Amino acid sequence: MGVRTPGARFSLPRPTLAGQFLVLQLGLIVVVLAVIAAVSVAQADQEFRRSEGGRLLNVAEAVASQEAVRVGLTDVARRGILQATAEHARGVSGASSVEIAGPDLRALTAADPRRVGRELPLGGSNVLDGRSWTGTTTADGATSLVAHVPVFAETGSLLGVVAVASEAKPLAERVAAAAPDLLLYLSVASALGAAGSYLLARRIKRQTLGLEPGEITSLVEHREAMLHGIKEGLLGLDGHGRVTLANDSARDLLRLPRQATGRALAELLVEPRLHDVLAGRVSGRDQVVFTGERILTLNRMPLVTGGQPAGSVTTMRDLTELASLQHQLETTRSVTDTLRAQAHQFSNHLHVIAGLVELAEYPEVLRYIRGVGGAHAERTSGVLTKVADPSLAALLIAKSSLAAEQGATLRITERSSLGPVPETLSADLVTVTGNLVDNALDAVRGSGPSAWVEVDLTVRDGAGGPEVALVVTDSGPGVAPELAEEVFRHGFTTKVAADGSGRGLGLAITRLVCARRGGEATVEGAAFRARLPWQDARRNGAGAAR
Repeated sequence: MGVRTPGARFSLPRPTLAGQFLVLQLGLIVVVLAVIAAVSVAQADQEFRRSEGGRLLNVAEAVASQEAVRVGLTDVARRGILQATAEHARGVSGASSVEIAGPDLRALTAADPRRVGRELPLGGSNVLDGRSWTGTTTADGATSLVAHVPVFAETGSLLGVVAVASEAKPLAERVAAAAPDLLLYLSVASALGAAGSYLLARRIKRQTLGLEPGEITSLVEHREAMLHGIKEGLLGLDGHGRVTLANDSARDLLRLPRQATGRALAELLVEPRLHDVLAGRVSGRDQVVFTGERILTLNRMPLVTGGQPAGSVTTMRDLTELASLQHQLETTRSVTDTLRAQAHQFSNHLHVIAGLVELAEYPEVLRYIRGVGGAHAERTSGVLTKVADPSLAALLIAKSSLAAEQGATLRITERSSLGPVPETLSADLVTVTGNLVDNALDAVRGSGPSAWVEVDLTVRDGAGGPEVALVVTDSGPGVAPELAEEVFRHGFTTKVAADGSGRGLGLAITRLVCARRGGEATVEGAAFRARLPWQDARRNGAGAAR
């Protein structure tokens, strides 16, 4: 059993959804009934004034039309007949009072003797103008509904006024009289409202998975914090392929506009491969997608509601940096293989020289050394005369040795010519050329001594200025036309596929490097072509080419 500590606070439980609906509907019912009551009372008052006013007017006209009234008003000695006539009319009609006054409006008859001789309250009456009138007047603090009718002599002169009044009930009494009906209506409406609130709350809770409004608010707040706090991209689609949510990382990775929510993928002009993965046309985990300057891996999870597809949620990670690091490791491995091949060649040469020395064939030793040195110098000078960039020339020389170790020939076309290039272009050329040559050597591996790899390097004028055109061709089977784009998007292996179409991560890096400079990389059969502008598009603010 818990012990209450001093100062401990007990928070009141939050109202449930059903309770909130009930309170809201009861409040609305009370307001509606109050308005209805006010309107009903007002309408009843108007109806009372109309019907009762007409009845009082009829009584007053009947009294005013009697000959005895005219006689009593003209003959002072016979005025006693006026009181009898007025009391008779009051008793028959049920009016509160029937008063007869002279032309000076002073009462000659009244049910209350104290009112005899007092002036009739006119209110808004125009009876002195010879017209009948009905309305309300106030006398002695009481409000009454009154009908005024003039009494005329045969000559048309005004003899007096007949006033018939009925005391109006106070508003409180009229409301009290209607209270039983209002309470009945309130009870019935409250019962119906409570039942409706309960059923509506149950339906809404089923749709909100049993969560109360406060819990939904908390979940939304946590979801927003999570969506915008994680580094991975998150993209949600509904069953019709429209974007339902996209966090900041997803907008950045996919270059989506800020107003992407609610728009279909087709409207956002995403790349076909990316569209296929997001739409679920491509299944499997860790789907690799190349988007402009980035390499992404996507995982799609379909959503099902009630056994029916309801959309999907896709997470994505940027593997560009990881791919670059992996490529650097592959490059290191390639350099190691090149050094190993050269060491193997040097070891073979040393074995030959050692054997000739043991046989005392010194002239032959000299000729052999000169021959090996001449071949190496010829190979080196052949590269240096066509490629002036030291880094790229060194790469081609090393790859030539690696090709020879593999039993293939690496050659540079006669028309190749490349002078000094900017430092950034040199680094990109080394990356692209190394990748393409490595993939070409993988493609011809095991093809025998007739295997070859050819490199063509030229400078030409492009749309935005000078650019380097690189073509690497091999004697392998080439890439099938239907896979010409896929080889740049898939595959994190540098091994050759069984059908000869396999290419590795280096091709994705190759296209990435070219795109960042504003160039491109393509393949046609066994010929891979790369175009690298002289000026870096990123430094010029032009952005990467898509």
